[in-house]
Amino acid sequence: MRILLVEDEPDIADALTRFLRAEGHAVDHAPDLDTARAALDVAAFDTILLDLTLPDGSGLSLLRDQRRAGNRVPVIIATARDQISERIAGLDAGADDYVVKPYDLAEIEARLRAHGRRATGDPATESSLGALRVDRAGARLFRDDTEIRLTSREWALFDALLSARGRVLSKQVLEDRLYAFDDAIEGNAVEVFVSRLRAKLGADAIQTRRGLGYLIP
Repeated sequence: MRILLVEDEPDIADALTRFLRAEGHAVDHAPDLDTARAALDVAAFDTILLDLTLPDGSGLSLLRDQRRAGNRVPVIIATARDQISERIAGLDAGADDYVVKPYDLAEIEARLRAHGRRATGDPATESSLGALRVDRAGARLFRDDTEIRLTSREWALFDALLSARGRVLSKQVLEDRLYAFDDAIEGNAVEVFVSRLRAKLGADAIQTRRGLGYLIP
């Protein structure tokens, strides 16, 4: 997923960014509201992980602005504020979830995956693709009882195509899902990952629509 992390505490932001990137997600970090708004103006995100206490204001103002603008991206508030009234205010402002610091990194990642699945209209954690069994909660793929090992980036590309099953995703869209602003992107990166996935899953698993992009039928 492409995640916008809005967090002003450097240690927390660094730890969470490292963890999520190791899990295959593209993470852009915004330490304040102005940076977050600038990022949202130029990129589409799958999820926003939002702190409330920021140097230039409350995260709730960003959340309300996005909801008023019609942005339905899932938002998980992650904050030290633990009063019931504050949780209610966050959820009423349009948040999809509310987590109190300190939190477990693995739990945050699981919540991100769950909201990402719901946003695509497919909350199921397991699905099938021909002879393949897909465990989306565990980011694992099986043929019969044998696991097919995917790298984090291979999984991210596969999951993006599976979430849009039957629809063509352009190279640009896939790059946006795989890479954050500060990532170095090789010009043929998507083609390389598609080729690797076909070698592991079968030549027909991912189809090419020349000049348009790729899809899982």
